Amino acid sequence: MTDFIDYPDTDMMMLQVARTLSRDLRDALGRRERVVFSVPGGSTPGPVFDLLAAADLEWARIDILPGDERWVPEDHARSNARLIRERLLRDKAAAARLIPLWRPLPAPAEAMAEVNAALSDILPIDVALVGMGADMHTASLFPGADNLELALSDDAPAALPISAPGADEPRVTLSARVLAEAYALHVLITGEDKREAYQKARKLSPIEAPIGAVLGDATVHWAP
Repeated sequence: MTDFIDYPDTDMMMLQVARTLSRDLRDALGRRERVVFSVPGGSTPGPVFDLLAAADLEWARIDILPGDERWVPEDHARSNARLIRERLLRDKAAAARLIPLWRPLPAPAEAMAEVNAALSDILPIDVALVGMGADMHTASLFPGADNLELALSDDAPAALPISAPGADEPRVTLSARVLAEAYALHVLITGEDKREAYQKARKLSPIEAPIGAVLGDATVHWAP
């Protein structure tokens, strides 16, 4: 059952989410030799990353996995891997290992065999943090995306190429089932528009509102 936590402001939310993720990661490290922590791109999780980077965890045993990636080199301004390196993989968290989804190939489809082979060695996800857009997408599971039906299916590959309406670049995304199977899943959203989108998504099918495919046992964290 989805748990919705309403915070009075974003500062309090970011601090509490960072504490919760630290706890979940510590619990996971007690269960497995290596732990998978899936994280989103975008600007919203930046403050959480800043706080987590200083957390006293066994980061050398944690693999950081982007939930999705734009098909751009890792030094590109729009690369999720770049954001993760700059905001999370520093201070104590510099010891963690990034598992990139991008490969130096012309198109995502050309890299999926390699990417999925790498993911098969580390999955399932232990702790996942995802975001949600006002259009009710999560990761790169966008309404109207070309590969969405497959990405939402129970037999979807762990990662697959996807192109979204209006997106500047082709992308690769983790499938809904991989995100939903995370041992601990947290959704981070801010603003009234996204709260309304979340409430709307609860009443729609995953094809219409892809975030619905991963909400099952998730904890949703919201602040104005």
